Amino acid sequence: MGAIVADDGPPTVKAPDGGWGWAILIGSFVITGFSYAFPKAVSVFFKELIKEFHIGYSDTAWISSILLAMLYGTGPLCSVLVNRFGCRPVMMVGGLFASAGMILASLCTSIIQVYMTAGVITGLGLALNFQPSLIMLNRYFDQRRPLANGLSAAGSPVFLCCLSPLGQTLSKKFGWRGGFLILGGLLLNCCACAALMRPLKPTRKEQEKIDQAKKMQEGKKKKLLDFSVFKDRGFLIYTIAASIMVFGLFVPPVFIVNYAKDTGVPDTDAAFLLTILGFVDIFARPFCGVLAGLKQVRPRCVYLFSFAMIFNGITDLGGSFSQGYGGLTVFCIFFGMSYGMVGALQFEVLMAIVGTQKFSSAIGLVLLVEAMAVLVGPPGAGKLFDTTKNFKHVFYLAGSEVVLSAFVLAIGNFFCLHKSTEPPAKEQKENEEEGEQKRETADSIEVDQFLKDETGNNGEIVPTPETSV
Repeated sequence: MGAIVADDGPPTVKAPDGGWGWAILIGSFVITGFSYAFPKAVSVFFKELIKEFHIGYSDTAWISSILLAMLYGTGPLCSVLVNRFGCRPVMMVGGLFASAGMILASLCTSIIQVYMTAGVITGLGLALNFQPSLIMLNRYFDQRRPLANGLSAAGSPVFLCCLSPLGQTLSKKFGWRGGFLILGGLLLNCCACAALMRPLKPTRKEQEKIDQAKKMQEGKKKKLLDFSVFKDRGFLIYTIAASIMVFGLFVPPVFIVNYAKDTGVPDTDAAFLLTILGFVDIFARPFCGVLAGLKQVRPRCVYLFSFAMIFNGITDLGGSFSQGYGGLTVFCIFFGMSYGMVGALQFEVLMAIVGTQKFSSAIGLVLLVEAMAVLVGPPGAGKLFDTTKNFKHVFYLAGSEVVLSAFVLAIGNFFCLHKSTEPPAKEQKENEEEGEQKRETADSIEVDQFLKDETGNNGEIVPTPETSV
């Protein structure tokens, strides 16, 4: 089947950079929106769940934490399934899981059952959709990939602006059970997006090369999860930097509303700060995708990503000094810009580092490592606030962690990769020039020998060191 060949990511299949790739982009936009916005949108039902099950806010907050943990922690499982069955079947099953989890949650009679259904099952379903959608986007776009990643990442703020008001409306009209049931039906759209993920079909020449590659690899066992990416220094540096970044990246959006209330901002105005942040984020991601696609910028995309992280970290540090609604609004505008830049570049940089062949395994392993940081980050910041009773220390910690990750990525890339890769490139260029000179010398010797040959054996080549080369 062509699906198996294409989903293996053969290097001979050229990315179309358009055509059906735009349909892939639309599907990835929707999947990204559900994956990142859904854990935050579910929080509008927390008050009703507290009343229903007589629990505390921290108990209901575990629903969002479990959703995010499943999204990140099941990365290797998604990689294995994609490498075994292909992107489209995995996404179809994921859409059914995501929908079934919310439908079953509407029938739950305890918070533990909600954890298992809305948290584990729905989180697994979203994970089985999110990672394959990025893999397909990577296969369909090459030259326009930064723009495609930026547009796809914009699904997160767009869906957050839509799902939160929708959740509030459903909660008022139908209660949390009716809201969960309707949201479960809405998640079936993931199956529609999965149907768009048509595998790439190679041309006749590409198919011949693929068949030759298959014959050469006969008898070799196919790797369902390629751990050889850990031998890549660029991948190791990226993984360490991204893990440090995730510790602090998600902290400000979680605490900004409570921080505003703590400074005396009314509840309605405090909630509107997230809308401002999301609105700026919508435009920042596509813009950063266009910027990263420029010829002068794309080879240095890693440094642009480092700048985005420094921008985000400094914004967090500056946000700790914000006073009043005006100051917090300015903070949300700059944080939305920097947050959007980071969101648009994080997977683009990973794609550039490991390439199409190893991306399916690399993203799974990166998400697994980041899952631990996602679980520890916000609760750790909450523990710091409980100890100090001051939100400023929370923003200090988050900003410092993100800035540290930027320096790890930039310095590690410059000293460990840039320095080591430059001499071989130079040496390769010199070897190519030397080979070209030898070929020219060999050609001239052949011509001279042909003209000077008096024995009638015109056209014979005398075996010299040059012609032997």
